[in-house]
Amino acid sequence: MMIKRILSLLWGLFLFALGIVLTVQSNLGTAPWDVLHLGLTNYLPLTLGQVSQLTGILVIGVSWVLGVKPGWGSFANMYFIGLFIDLIMAVGWIPMVNHWLLQLAMLFIGIWLIGWATFFYLSAAFGAGPRDSLMVAVVWKIGWPVWKIRTILETSVTAIGYFLGGPVGVGTIIIAFTLGPSIQWAFSIMRKRAQDINHDPLIFRGRQSASSNKLEQRS
Repeated sequence: MMIKRILSLLWGLFLFALGIVLTVQSNLGTAPWDVLHLGLTNYLPLTLGQVSQLTGILVIGVSWVLGVKPGWGSFANMYFIGLFIDLIMAVGWIPMVNHWLLQLAMLFIGIWLIGWATFFYLSAAFGAGPRDSLMVAVVWKIGWPVWKIRTILETSVTAIGYFLGGPVGVGTIIIAFTLGPSIQWAFSIMRKRAQDINHDPLIFRGRQSASSNKLEQRS
């Protein structure tokens, strides 16, 4: 059972990285956090994957301070997605395209893959990703609805990334409106709900504590 969960986690993280590379190479504009990551690569001697890892660990730290404890999957998400992004880009599997039909195809395939990737890594129940944990932490602290907090966070990182030279385009808008439905579609096909998943805590301290942590990890 544990091996199956670990494989589900790693497969989901690989698909997530593949989906990110497809959206980047579509050359239509990327998801908000990737706009920031690519903008930072203009100023840091790091690859896209390394910047993603650096941002992830900072976000985990902020979320933890705000009260959301990371799971094993939070750290795996931070490390392996960045690693897989760099590996996929290094081997040159997915070239950048310029014809608009190919661009749209790559963008939508990337969004579709990220939807399934999210299903696999969340179903492993090792914890939400760093950025989702930050969203939950801010919701707890401020008390605003999830959609409002998510909109503010993603608009902010997009704006910062844009001013750093990150790629904002029609693809960014398409991703904003289709990624959520893509994730929901994957869960619907598999007849599961993300909110029903009980994530393992990072530190096991007995049944009662573990149960409390599982509730805290729900997002």
